[in-house]
Amino acid sequence: MDFLLTVVYLIIVLGIMVLVHEFGHFAVAKLCGIRVETFSIGFGKRLFGIRRGDTDYRISLLPFGGYVKMAGDNPGEQATDPGDFNAHPRWQRVLVALAGPISNFILAFVIIFVVSMFHHEVEQYLTRPAVVEWVPAKTPAAALGVQAGDTIVHYDTVENPTWRDVAERSLLNLKQTIPFSYTHNGQRIDTSILVKSNGAQDDFSLDDIGFIPVLQDTPIQVMQLEAGMPAAEAGMQPKDQIVSIDGLPLHSVQALLAYMQDQGGKPATLVVLRGGQPLTIHLTPQISDAGDGVKQYRLGFRAVPSPKNIEKLSVGAAAAASWKSNKHDSALILTVLHHLFGGKVSVKNLSGPIGIGQEIGLAVKMGWWTVLQVMASISLNLGIFNLLPFPVLDGGMILFLIVESIIRRDVSQVWKERIYQAAFVVIILFAAFVIFNDISKLSPFAHMKP
Repeated sequence: MDFLLTVVYLIIVLGIMVLVHEFGHFAVAKLCGIRVETFSIGFGKRLFGIRRGDTDYRISLLPFGGYVKMAGDNPGEQATDPGDFNAHPRWQRVLVALAGPISNFILAFVIIFVVSMFHHEVEQYLTRPAVVEWVPAKTPAAALGVQAGDTIVHYDTVENPTWRDVAERSLLNLKQTIPFSYTHNGQRIDTSILVKSNGAQDDFSLDDIGFIPVLQDTPIQVMQLEAGMPAAEAGMQPKDQIVSIDGLPLHSVQALLAYMQDQGGKPATLVVLRGGQPLTIHLTPQISDAGDGVKQYRLGFRAVPSPKNIEKLSVGAAAAASWKSNKHDSALILTVLHHLFGGKVSVKNLSGPIGIGQEIGLAVKMGWWTVLQVMASISLNLGIFNLLPFPVLDGGMILFLIVESIIRRDVSQVWKERIYQAAFVVIILFAAFVIFNDISKLSPFAHMKP
């Protein structure tokens, strides 16, 4: 039942993403006077529809997105009519190509904007006293002697700050030294600390300074295991609760990861609760990345998110939150692509329909608001992917049009056809690889990996 529900959600989500993308092409083509022959919801055989003017609006057999067919839009096709795509100025054709990805960006912005207005999630720890869960080695806080369990009692100008205060004052004082006081074993220590930053403001994290907050009072709970990684190989299961690692009761994935880095990947002993019964599990962390290009010691599981409070933001605040969220996610996607082409991220980290389906399946279990956030992420990925300067994609078409504008003549139709044919084969092979990669990650096939 869960599988069928996930498939239904996958069809709906991918369908909406592709339809929005194609509607962008359709709308701008119409505005430019290009004749649109077909606007189809789905692919394959036409089931039913209506014709309005030159366009056949149809429902087709396969419910996976849709497509727009414009007159004279085949690569290498000579324009024979003023309404043909290739008969229009190059700048108009560029606008038509850009319209699809831009529609996906707009959809991502609107989704996060709506979510922020009605269901803006704020982690509960931000409003709690600034109690430190773990202090990574070689950080400013570690150099000052701050230890796990200590409480920040003064930070910059704020007495008895919450974690929200610490985060806000840090962003205002990046790379500056500010007054800082903390209590250790009941004794107050007054000093100052450098607000270290390893990147731009949007990339700042409290663990740059050496502060990993106590996110929750309950143990870390496993939500999903990554096939072939130490946690799955050691027999851990979803819903397991990690009580401690090497006797330390850590309550967040951030703290767990930082501890393993400090230990240099040494074998670890976990105490977990399964159905209320304690179990001891021995495993060795493995160096890998979670898809963002950063390699570190990991166990290979996804945890249930820490508790959150729900807020309703004003229109202005929701717009700002959506802009910031999409800007951050776009930068992350571009970083992953850069690392992928640079060989720093393995192509095995890529996900296709099956991987996306698993993400949607998890989101469904967490509620509609999470599904919407996943939709925004998929829309953003689709928009950026289509802008890649590769033939067959929108970015490839734009690249050809820019080159032709520079040389002031069309690229040879013979060469253009050959390039598109070769690119189509590459895309098909790439899609097959990604689907195979998705299948190989599924639990039944994980033990077949070397």
